[in-house]
Amino acid sequence: MGWVEAVVLGLVQGLTEFLPVSSSAHVRIVAALAGWADPGAAFTAVTQLGTESAVLLYFRRDIGRVVRMWTLSLFRAEYRKDPDARLGWYVILGTIPIAVLGVLLQDTIETVFRDLRLTAAMLVGFGLVLAFADHAATNQRSLAELRPRTAVVFGFAQSLALIPGVSRSGGTIAAGLLMDFRREAATRYSFLLAIPAVLASGLLELTKIGEGHAAPVAPTAIATVVAFGVGYAVIAWLMRYVTTHRFTVFVVYRVLAGLVLFGLVTAGVLDPTAGAA
Repeated sequence: MGWVEAVVLGLVQGLTEFLPVSSSAHVRIVAALAGWADPGAAFTAVTQLGTESAVLLYFRRDIGRVVRMWTLSLFRAEYRKDPDARLGWYVILGTIPIAVLGVLLQDTIETVFRDLRLTAAMLVGFGLVLAFADHAATNQRSLAELRPRTAVVFGFAQSLALIPGVSRSGGTIAAGLLMDFRREAATRYSFLLAIPAVLASGLLELTKIGEGHAAPVAPTAIATVVAFGVGYAVIAWLMRYVTTHRFTVFVVYRVLAGLVLFGLVTAGVLDPTAGAA
């Protein structure tokens, strides 16, 4: 992987990580279209450390408040009913599904799930799921109304993002809308819920960078820094956008991108395993 490739893929990662369009799919597709080797699951996971750092910075007050109240609730019973303390527990509970499935499906994630035909199907399929959820939503519930059951549902929705094309934010936001959470609440919780899973995955995959078929260390570092800067700007924009807009533009984009990808693979322009090691 060269410097230009690293900057381009870091830019793609930052632009698409928080939008409900699947960053892993876009990194995979852009690399295939450019004729580059598949950067691999390890590269994606590590560059997500950059975008997740943007989440930590943007939501630093929310995160600090949740961590403080959750910690106090461990030692003092009167804090256990505090909304922020409960949110901390719900983030932990919602992280369990992706942690378990990520370990069980590790080999599949790095091989079968990288097939561009599957990516195209997920772009279209979950685009339609998001469209249905967006139009069926009543947008009534706030994060204060999270409960263990809804936290687990959010968690399983997040775990679908192990398949490129689903989208971590798209899956969790769609689940939130179907459970009648407000768009802004579902989006905010999606960002908070991703923190433990993304940090754990990125730190685990960090040990693979520079070894075997994995991307080299220096270009990966550059891509991660680029993803951080771009990702922060995207978070700020998206949090304003969802307060007054539906997700229609993302649905249309997903469906069109998936159909185009299907067409390229079917026509033989792209091999479904293009660039794979």
